[in-house]
Amino acid sequence: MTDGTPADLPPVASPRDPAAPGTGPGSGTGTGPAPGTGSDARTGPGTRTGPGTRTGPGPGTGAVRCPAPRPLGETRSWPRSFAGRLTAPLPGVRAFARLAREGAAAVRPGADGLRDVPKLPFAPGPLPPAGPDTVAVTWAGHASWVIRAGGLTVLADPVWSRRILGTPARVTPVGVRWRDLPPVDAVVISHNHYDHLDWPTLRRLPRTTPLFVPAGLGRWFRRRRFTCVTELDWWESAELGGVRFDFVPAHHWSKRTLTDTCRSLWGGWVLTDSHHRRVYFAGDTGYGHWFRRIADRHPGIDLALLPIGAYAPRWWLGDVHTDPEEAVRAFRDLGARFMAPMHWATFVLSSEPVMEPRTRLHAAWDAAGLPRDRLWDLAVGESRVLP
Repeated sequence: MTDGTPADLPPVASPRDPAAPGTGPGSGTGTGPAPGTGSDARTGPGTRTGPGTRTGPGPGTGAVRCPAPRPLGETRSWPRSFAGRLTAPLPGVRAFARLAREGAAAVRPGADGLRDVPKLPFAPGPLPPAGPDTVAVTWAGHASWVIRAGGLTVLADPVWSRRILGTPARVTPVGVRWRDLPPVDAVVISHNHYDHLDWPTLRRLPRTTPLFVPAGLGRWFRRRRFTCVTELDWWESAELGGVRFDFVPAHHWSKRTLTDTCRSLWGGWVLTDSHHRRVYFAGDTGYGHWFRRIADRHPGIDLALLPIGAYAPRWWLGDVHTDPEEAVRAFRDLGARFMAPMHWATFVLSSEPVMEPRTRLHAAWDAAGLPRDRLWDLAVGESRVLP
């Protein structure tokens, strides 16, 4: 979300034109076959049985072979900018002028929108037992998750801080106390905005913790003396302890200081255990063509962790944050069995009323005719085990 501006500075509205990656290994411009081509030797068309049954082919154009995993911790060279990956242009003078005219009302809810803060879902509980054959998730709040897969404990975009730069303090506590976490085996980072990359949280980790980060962001971690930092481009992967970590595209951008706009990449992660059970963590993203491309390359996603909040006003945030209706569309594009919403009920980052994301999500889910048992509508601190 934030780089010190009032809200997650978005590109202004424009059509979703695919930003095609390049082809050079380690070039920072993409590797492997083009999306939507070829076949995947590991999996079939994604037919499933049991809860959340999906019968027939996935929603994309066919499975795609994934490149071999990259070595852990390798040092790589990247281009100076990833601006060519944007699917919408960054804001111009008109967008900033409108923001100045509308002021705080454009990026913060009024008193009526904040009235339901006490109703935000918060139900912390103990983490479920998780052995090597278990896939479980716990929502720590915002976009932070404790993912248990293949015997590993993985933190996704961990933010345990009470406050982040440029925003009010969190309105619900962290769902899992730091001291209650099992040993952390790995961390995945989606991009460098402050509400997803939080140094006060990360500094609590041993410097030997394996970190999986977007291309161009490894230097930030190595400067802070982390010793096992794996940078990946879109459609690349690495493996740890039998779990595969695939970095996939998102409709977003990156910025942390006044001078580093789009100097590192942004994206989501697909974690796959040895039984080919898959958890997709979207990070921050708007809606667009990438979801079907992800389904092509990673058919049979079991659980999609998708953002539903920080979407208003749409003229400011529509290109980079899905609203609840778009999140349901993304879920269907992905062909996933289950969805767990995130990126709401924690920090007040935008102008929609605080409970509106859940209300609109339920309405969109029902309008799509989707079974409610496929929606893991977790409270902050709540856990669920994949059946």
